[in-house]
Amino acid sequence: MGVEDHDLKPVQSTKSIAESFSPLRETLFVTLVCMAQFMTQTNVGVCLPSLDILGESFGIDDPGILSYSLTVGTFIIIFGRCGDLFGYRRMFLIGFIWLAVWSLVAGVSVYSNYILFIIARVLQGIGSAMLLPNGLAILGATYPPGKKKAMIFALFGAVAPNSALLGAIFGAVFSQLAWWPWTFWTQAIVSVFCAILGFIVVPSIHHEGQEKISSFSHLLKALDAMGAACGISGLVLVNISWNQAPVAGWSTPYVYVLLILGILLLAAFFVVEFRFAEHPLIPFQAFSRDVSFVLGCVACGWGAFGTWIWYFWRFEMEFRKTSPLLASAQFIPVSPMGIAACFVTGFLIARLRPGWIMIMSMTAFTLGNILTAIAPVDQTYWALTFVCLLVIPWGMDMSFPAATLMLSNSVERKHQGIAASLVTTVVNYSISLSLGFAGTVETHVNNGGTTPEDVLKGYRGALYFSTGLGGLGIFLSVIFTMKCYWEESRSKKGEKTEDSEDSEGNLSSEP
Repeated sequence: MGVEDHDLKPVQSTKSIAESFSPLRETLFVTLVCMAQFMTQTNVGVCLPSLDILGESFGIDDPGILSYSLTVGTFIIIFGRCGDLFGYRRMFLIGFIWLAVWSLVAGVSVYSNYILFIIARVLQGIGSAMLLPNGLAILGATYPPGKKKAMIFALFGAVAPNSALLGAIFGAVFSQLAWWPWTFWTQAIVSVFCAILGFIVVPSIHHEGQEKISSFSHLLKALDAMGAACGISGLVLVNISWNQAPVAGWSTPYVYVLLILGILLLAAFFVVEFRFAEHPLIPFQAFSRDVSFVLGCVACGWGAFGTWIWYFWRFEMEFRKTSPLLASAQFIPVSPMGIAACFVTGFLIARLRPGWIMIMSMTAFTLGNILTAIAPVDQTYWALTFVCLLVIPWGMDMSFPAATLMLSNSVERKHQGIAASLVTTVVNYSISLSLGFAGTVETHVNNGGTTPEDVLKGYRGALYFSTGLGGLGIFLSVIFTMKCYWEESRSKKGEKTEDSEDSEGNLSSEP
């Protein structure tokens, strides 16, 4: 099982990399690439049940968990481009090593203070930003379009809810029964093992026309450093302003100043990309209007999910007084439903239009938020909460694989890193940004949050906001599906007209 180099040509290549794998190597390969998703989502889940324990350990109310999703969403695009330039395998392995180092530091921060912990969490996000787009790019470049590729992409998506669940369980176990730093030290050990295994089973992937970097200035142009600086800075400032607004208030000068600066920088990003960049960070010309619709649906659905999962855990632990271990155990239905959704989606992708899959996905996201928003505090877990946990995984495991597969098939192999990074950027950034919006709604409806009833009112207001996001996702996916049918109908009418004209032409030419 040595490492091999392959020259991939978009048109001429007749044999895919996957065909050269033995069954054992292919199993290890797919498992390892899915570990990129596993480690990323585990890092989200580990802190959800132990927020209060972390806060007590550092003497703070907010351990800075949101900075992780913000970092992942912000840096994914640039590391997707790095994969296109320097090799997906190289960036993939570096991602595991980086994640191991900063997971180790996150655990060691118990001997320091919360500042080191937050820094470590932020830098953990950079490791995941390397892993996700390059893992997906490796899959996209290894497998040709077809049912097998669809099923593997669905499997990659299904790892998300299961890994978040396992992360929550391990976080609760280590926090309650052992010592919370072991949560992060275990992640470091697993990441090192994955890096070693990846060096053995993941092949080096080269595409035709891969750029050779001749100088530092050439590197900056190839990375689109100016566009990256504007885009990353803009995303960070907008996100910070929205997430600080619920705490500091919109009347605080730095909040709206950061928002204005962020919007200006994002506008500058698009100007640079369309008018000045020799190698645009995002190849807009490679994506159709259909891709834009799909990304819009993904943003709405995962924004609704990000709000739901935060307020779901706070509701269970603050109002139902559920322990971290019990809350994690109650989350178990997400796992089998995620696996079921994985295989159903892999089956449907080859048989249904992407629009129908998006409609079903957005409906699951919306229904999950509604069930949590209306659940009475004293109601049994087996009523609305249990049903909600049966429904919500279908939103995650239908939208993510469908979107990543569609983008992967719509671009050349040399753009696989960027295609993968776009979906994962939208997913992670919509989670982080929607929490800022939801927090603003919460503070405007909770009457200052001075009583438990007012706090609960704020939580429900945030969940109704995320319900609206899911509803917007349904609307977009319906419009997208209708548009596809309309274009197909026009195409068929055009073909009939051409056939009719050809027939008339043939008849008139007869003697």
